[in-house]
Amino acid sequence: MLRLDGVSVRFGGLAALTDVSFDVAEGEILGLVGPNGAGKTTLFNTISGLVRPRGRIRFDGRDITATALHQRARVGIGRTFQIPQPMQRLTVRENLEVAQVFGAGRHDPARIDEILTVMELAHKADADAATSLALQELKRLEIAKALAIRPRVLLLDEVLAGLESRAKHLFMLKLRELHALYGLTIVIVEHDIETISNLCSRAVVLDFGRLIADGTPDEVFRNPDVVKSYTGGAH
Repeated sequence: MLRLDGVSVRFGGLAALTDVSFDVAEGEILGLVGPNGAGKTTLFNTISGLVRPRGRIRFDGRDITATALHQRARVGIGRTFQIPQPMQRLTVRENLEVAQVFGAGRHDPARIDEILTVMELAHKADADAATSLALQELKRLEIAKALAIRPRVLLLDEVLAGLESRAKHLFMLKLRELHALYGLTIVIVEHDIETISNLCSRAVVLDFGRLIADGTPDEVFRNPDVVKSYTGGAH
């Protein structure tokens, strides 16, 4: 479904990504892991259209490397951000409406009502999104905004960060529910090894902008190069 072929990004003299290539299969839940500064968010930015890379990005066989951000949303690529970014002075429902019109090009109130219910935000639909939501609710809103465009691929950037263990567990259950309910393909950036092992069937690892491992979570987290990237030494 999604293919990266030799993707590279430089910011001045800094190589943020170097020759990164891998595929994401339809319906897969893929973990994207690596130390801080490894290039994970930059990779999401290239897939979603915020950064123009060298190399090629293909979605359903179509080259989208030069496609505008809103056009990528309309072919089915949705994403969240590390830090929840509710739109100021708008209600929860209005946040979804703006995201939907931008990303899908139309307003679908029934879809928004459905998402508010699925994401357990219906009781906060008319509340101010920037001031009335707790952290877990803000994270659910991030996902809800992405779901409003009817994505086929959902890119989740550290959506579990900052949550305590029980909240993480409940959030994982919600992600599994969304995966089954909407037939989503999910790529998730997450530092917690247990989360990736429990949620994902496969993981890829970046280190200093290079892909150093690709396999099942068990294979990846036993890989000596991965252990070294996290610890700086031998296993």
